[in-house]
Amino acid sequence: MSMKKTGLAALFAVGLVNPVAAQTAAVAEASPPALTANVALTSSYRSRGIDQSYGKPALQGGFDYVHASGFYLGNWNSSVSSGAGFPDGSLEMDFYGGYTASFGDFGVDVGGIVFYYPGSQGRVLGWKAKSGAVTSKEIYLGGSWKFLSLKYSYSVSDYFALRGLDSEGEDTGKKTRGSTYLELSAEHDLGNGWGVNAHLGHLDLKNVHNGDYTDWGVGVTKDINGWVIGLSYVDTNASGKCSSSSSVQPYCLSRSLQDDGGEPNFSNSTKNGGRGIAILSLSRTF
Repeated sequence: MSMKKTGLAALFAVGLVNPVAAQTAAVAEASPPALTANVALTSSYRSRGIDQSYGKPALQGGFDYVHASGFYLGNWNSSVSSGAGFPDGSLEMDFYGGYTASFGDFGVDVGGIVFYYPGSQGRVLGWKAKSGAVTSKEIYLGGSWKFLSLKYSYSVSDYFALRGLDSEGEDTGKKTRGSTYLELSAEHDLGNGWGVNAHLGHLDLKNVHNGDYTDWGVGVTKDINGWVIGLSYVDTNASGKCSSSSSVQPYCLSRSLQDDGGEPNFSNSTKNGGRGIAILSLSRTF
């Protein structure tokens, strides 16, 4: 099955701030209460720098529980576009748990996460891909010092159900398990509810030609009575040019992707999933 212009690797990305990481960090300091909820509306959903909503707004939200010992559990959800690599899917559900602790200015976070896309058809993503909904499983280790944080994520399953692609976009059937993502983030409180943040990340995608890339971003936030308005700019060097090319461009996205008897059925509309974009968001934690 050729994937030269499908852009199935669209799901491989984290934007300016990883929503799950941001929530677990925030809830780790919330004692009491131990249980919190969050909701957000964003003009576009980027994950690891790559477009997950085909440039359209996304509704997001979730729950977090943290024990006084530092152990935590959480769930985070977002609307997504099927063309971002989730055939027949429109919802992302993340389930995670781990342990976090602080030692003066230093902090540590270790845990695991399952990405789940109900209603999607993973068999479309490769001839050896598992049938059923698209899922991806990772373990992670993070450390922080004052305003800086570093996090390393390792995929213990095929990366979002994808199998390998060669330079022509042909399915090789090779596993993408063992793919890694390393991210460095910084946040600074300016006072009066204002804050600034920055992010730099790199994905090492195993056995996918042109699958590796670096993403970056900067942003500003303003807290108004508990509602946080955010404005950020996110960009990548991912291979997503939707033009005739001698080499596969895995981050060229289709508007939609459906399962047609085990074969992919794409819309004709395509877009570079790694292009630079400004994103406006509104969020609140309860």
